Amino acid sequence: MDITVFPAKSVSGVIRVPGDKSISHRYAMLAGIAEGTSRIANYSSGADCQSTLACIEALGIRVSRENGIVRIEGKGLDGLRQPEGELDAGNSGSTIRMLSGILAAQPFTTRISGDESLCRRPMQRIMKPLQQMGARIEARDLQFPPLMIEGARLEPIEYRLPVASAQVKTCVLFAGLFAGGRTAVYEPAQTRDHTELALEAFGVEVERGKGLAAVQGRARLVGRELTVPGDLSSAAFFVVAALALPHSRLVIEGVGLNPTRSALLDFLMSSGASIRVSNLAQTAGEIVADMVVTASAVRGGVIEKSLTAALIDEIPVLAVLGAVSEEGLTVRDASELRVKETDRIATVAENLRRMGIAVEVFEDGFQVPGRQKFQAAEVNSFGDHRIAMAFSVAALLAGGECKVHNAGAAAVSYPEFFDTLRSISNADK
Repeated sequence: MDITVFPAKSVSGVIRVPGDKSISHRYAMLAGIAEGTSRIANYSSGADCQSTLACIEALGIRVSRENGIVRIEGKGLDGLRQPEGELDAGNSGSTIRMLSGILAAQPFTTRISGDESLCRRPMQRIMKPLQQMGARIEARDLQFPPLMIEGARLEPIEYRLPVASAQVKTCVLFAGLFAGGRTAVYEPAQTRDHTELALEAFGVEVERGKGLAAVQGRARLVGRELTVPGDLSSAAFFVVAALALPHSRLVIEGVGLNPTRSALLDFLMSSGASIRVSNLAQTAGEIVADMVVTASAVRGGVIEKSLTAALIDEIPVLAVLGAVSEEGLTVRDASELRVKETDRIATVAENLRRMGIAVEVFEDGFQVPGRQKFQAAEVNSFGDHRIAMAFSVAALLAGGECKVHNAGAAAVSYPEFFDTLRSISNADK
């Protein structure tokens, strides 16, 4: 699907974004191995999170939808059954990486795969700790999906992440729920703590320390009623649009502002962005608030080291903002971007250049000078949802209408994205 995006004079209005993808995945998986029924409001509408629901259904868990609420009838730690066929994670790296921790403990063998893009993404980071715990895992070329996971009686481990990754941490902790003892994960830099909060919400005691998260095996999880906060990563696209377009004022309601993900707001506000937070509340340990974003002259800056890991999902749209900022944007230590749904360093640079924006590419990042102007052009998502949405925002800033090829990729995380974008755009036709 191709979409034509017209330039805008400004954006304005009041919007809500879909439920947080990261939290939705975790709630659904834990609900499946909890005892009793969980009801999850504002579950993400994105295709990735629907893949997670489909996988847990295939594992024998009943899933239904009632008035916008996802209802999951958990069967406890020992209630999953062998699927009749291959589990399909679609485009979702979160699904295959985190669910593998649960599959590794089952008394059966599971084959899990996904689409062409997912099957190019390496899985060694989860395979290594799960194999240390006793699971047997086969992969194409020793690292790529499909994965054949032969479950086993897992042994607890203490695992030091070689690279900070919330998905790998989650995979190991989920496996640790089934092991006979204490499983601990040490991370070199703090990652988002949605897993720890979700586990606690389902009744699991989580040991926490500086760079540490640990669980005791054979913990009992109990079904809950939960509400997923709005997805901050999805909100980021509209935040950038409101900051970059003059005379904009946008209210985004009910956004999750977990402190381990506050790096986005910290970075933007330290760079001069006008973002006001109001109506703070808390749900299952997650902080939720409204954001009021006003057009601002943003300075830009440098994203590197631990900040890169914290902002890894938002870097494509921050590159767009960097091009119109005062000082530009430099991104380093971002090699992880090269093994996302696309090589995001390459696809960001390709689309920026198509729109007349200068960019210098490094092996681990890029540098975009500031005070540039976007030109009308045809850009491509290359099948990557974040690239589709980032360059639709860039199109609002262009000197004429732009065509976004393969724009349907946005549905992976945000099916309603283009409807929302149109609703707030004061088009300059």
